Amino acid sequence: MSSEALSAPPVADGASLAEAARSVLECPDADGKAARAHEVAELWRSGHFGLTAGEMPARPSRPERPPLLAPNQMPRRTFKGPRGRFALLHALAHIELNAIDLAFDIAGRFAGRMIDGSCLPRAFFDDWIKVGDEEARHFAALQARLRAMGGCYGDLPAHDGLWQAAEETSTDLLARLAVVPLVLEARGLDVTPPMISRLTEAGDHESAEVLRMIYLDEQQHVGAGARWFDYLCEAGKLDPAATFQMLVRRHFRGILKPPFNFEARDAAGLERTFYEPLSSR
Repeated sequence: MSSEALSAPPVADGASLAEAARSVLECPDADGKAARAHEVAELWRSGHFGLTAGEMPARPSRPERPPLLAPNQMPRRTFKGPRGRFALLHALAHIELNAIDLAFDIAGRFAGRMIDGSCLPRAFFDDWIKVGDEEARHFAALQARLRAMGGCYGDLPAHDGLWQAAEETSTDLLARLAVVPLVLEARGLDVTPPMISRLTEAGDHESAEVLRMIYLDEQQHVGAGARWFDYLCEAGKLDPAATFQMLVRRHFRGILKPPFNFEARDAAGLERTFYEPLSSR
């Protein structure tokens, strides 16, 4: 086990998936959280954990830095020049750190629970542990770029609104899938290609390559969300598009903003009939 993962208690022998996922959320060090995510993912793939229910923390542990501010208190920044590119990558690293926790939270929170009278299949947990493992890889790649620029994650303030989606949907798996992969991660598919272009134009090809890797993985993450959302709607005899729109209106604060990356969203299986009626067009 990486020494970075020692900032949280080790995963105990005989632990459940919920307990192991909780250990990721409770790791207060950012690099250690990514290392613990990789460790738990590897143990899951080896069949180490059972699917018994367990309690998850209301909020994940966070490092002392960066200071977390309300979104309306965040300083205004432009993403021009070297300092701007650092700020952009720092903001993305903060998103990816939260994404690690969101993926392991959905795996741990809903392990061992009955959904419409049935337990979720193991494939559900395979998908979200894989997502969490990949989010940890994304964070580590962004952290490496920040260090190459002479800094690290924590050097700039970050906003504290990203965990709101988890709090809003802590008891409703369909709502969690609607808001996190199918709204928040899908938004990443819209905004990442212009960021890649901006970095490439600035000559920062290393950072652009990191964002290309993230972009391709995020299509798979949105695809997992769409697949399991449809699965649960079919099990509950619900209309998927109407259910999605109802849940987003109830749990997501804001509107869905075009332009949409239809090509990437279509490839992920996120149908336009889901989200276009909620847009600001």
